[in-house]
Amino acid sequence: MAPRLIPRRQTPPPRPPRRLSGEARVSHPAAALDDSLEGALAEIVGPRGVLQRATELEVYTSDGLPGYHKQPALAVFPSTRDQAIATVRLLAERRVPFVPRGAGTGLSGGALADGIVLLGLNRLTRILTIDPENRLAVVEPGVINAALSRAAAPYGLHYAPDPSSQTACTIGGNVAENAGGPHCLKYGVTLNHVVALTVVLPDGDIVTLGNPYGECDGYDLLGAFVGSEGCFGIAIDVSVRLTRDPAAVRTLMADFLSLTDAARATSAIIASGILPAALEMMDGPTVRAVEASVYAAGYPTDADAVLLVELDGPVVGLDDEARAVADICRSHGARTVQVAADPTERARLWLGRKKAFGAMGRVSSHLVVQDAVVPRTQLPNVLARIREIAAQERVTVCNVFHAGDGNLHPNIGYNANDPDESARVGRAMRAIMRLCIDVGGTITGEHGIGIDKLEYMDQIFSAESLSAQCRLRDVFDPDRRSNPGKVVPVRACREWAAKGR
Repeated sequence: MAPRLIPRRQTPPPRPPRRLSGEARVSHPAAALDDSLEGALAEIVGPRGVLQRATELEVYTSDGLPGYHKQPALAVFPSTRDQAIATVRLLAERRVPFVPRGAGTGLSGGALADGIVLLGLNRLTRILTIDPENRLAVVEPGVINAALSRAAAPYGLHYAPDPSSQTACTIGGNVAENAGGPHCLKYGVTLNHVVALTVVLPDGDIVTLGNPYGECDGYDLLGAFVGSEGCFGIAIDVSVRLTRDPAAVRTLMADFLSLTDAARATSAIIASGILPAALEMMDGPTVRAVEASVYAAGYPTDADAVLLVELDGPVVGLDDEARAVADICRSHGARTVQVAADPTERARLWLGRKKAFGAMGRVSSHLVVQDAVVPRTQLPNVLARIREIAAQERVTVCNVFHAGDGNLHPNIGYNANDPDESARVGRAMRAIMRLCIDVGGTITGEHGIGIDKLEYMDQIFSAESLSAQCRLRDVFDPDRRSNPGKVVPVRACREWAAKGR
C-alpha cells in the first residue's frame, strides 16, 4: 500500500491581537438563544444533528466526573468539516456562546454547557492521512485515541499518548486537555506529539497553528492552543507525530505490604538512571475494587500497593534493566515481583490499571477524582498525609496514579444524596489539594481545570498571572463565547458567567 503523503501547508500570517486590555466583550446568551436557532442549525447539520428535548440532552449534562450536572440549551453535532465551520460561523453571527465537546470522558466538568449551545465534535471521525515515511498522521477531532494506533499498527507505528480512557476519548478532546497517560513518563503528553492544527476560531476565522515539517517563526501559538480546554476555539484537523513500536517490552508487577515502601521504590527506580516507559501505582483499596470487578487482573488483594513498571527499547540490555528494577523493588520491601510472560499477560496487567476508575463505579454511586501533581520525592509524605485526611473525614480514598512523574489521582466514592457524606468528601478533597500545593506541587497534571478546580487557581497563580491568562484568551476569543466560565475564575477576568453575573 503506497503511503499517502501529507501536503505541506503554509501557515498564514499571525492574527494581530484584537483585545489585550483584560476586559472582554461578552455577549449575554439570553438574547441570542431564540427559537430560530435550532432551525438555522438544522439547515447546516440536518434535523438529526440537533437535539433540544430535555430527555435527549440528559446524556450530555455531565462528563466523566458525575458530581456536576449542567443542562445545555441545545446540542448540535456536525458530521463534516464544512458543517463544523458553518456551525461556528452561525454561532458567531448570532453571538451565541458554545461549549466544544468530544466523547465526554473528561474529569473536570470542562465540557458542560450551562444553558448554552453544546457543540459535539464526536462525529468528525476520519483519519485523513497516515504518512509512515515521515511518521505523521492527520485526523479529525472525533477520532478515538486507540483507533489511531490501530490504523498505524500495520506500519509498525503507534500514537504514544495513552489516557486510561483511550478506547473512548477523542484526539480533539486530548488536544483540549493536553492529555497524558501511563506512558507519558517516557514519551510525553499530547503537546509533545501534536505538530499542527487547523483551528476554527470562535469568530469563524480559520487559522493553521504549527507546521508538520519543522518549527514556525514567531510565537508558539500551537503550544498555547493545546491544553486550552476549548476556550480558544475548535480544532477541525490535528496533525500528530507517530512513534515507532519498540523492539521489545518488559512489564513487571511488584506488590508491597506498605504504600510508603512502594513510593520509595518509585523514586529509587528513577534515581538509578533507568527511565521506564510507564511507572504506575495502585493502593490497596484500588486493588480490591479492581479485583472485585470484571477487570480483575490478578493483583494480590492483601497488598497495600501494587507497582506496574514497563520498560521498552532495544532487546539488548532490556532484561538487565528489568532485573535491576526487580532488585530495587525487592530492596524496598516488595513481597513479589512478577514479569509478564507474554503479550496476553501484559495486556491483563494493564487492563486492571486502565479500568481502575471504571471498577470504582460498582463501589458507590458517585466518584470524585482529583489530579494533583507533587514532586516525586514527596510521594511517601503526601500519601501518608492523605490517609490521615481520609481517616479524619471518615472517607475511603483510592489512590491510582502515575507514580513516575508524581501525578496523583486520589478518588473518593460516595453517596451524593447524603449531605453529611458529601460535605466530608468535599472537605477531604480540599485538604488533599491544599496539601499538594503546600509541598510544591500543582493542581492538575492532565485532567484540566474546567469548573472542578476553579477554586484552586488563585492558590497557585497571582492576580497578575491570572490576568495574563485572560489576555491570552482575548487573542483567540475576545468575546469569551467559547467555553465560557471555565479554567480562569470569573472574578479574575471580570467575565460574565453564562447566565448573568
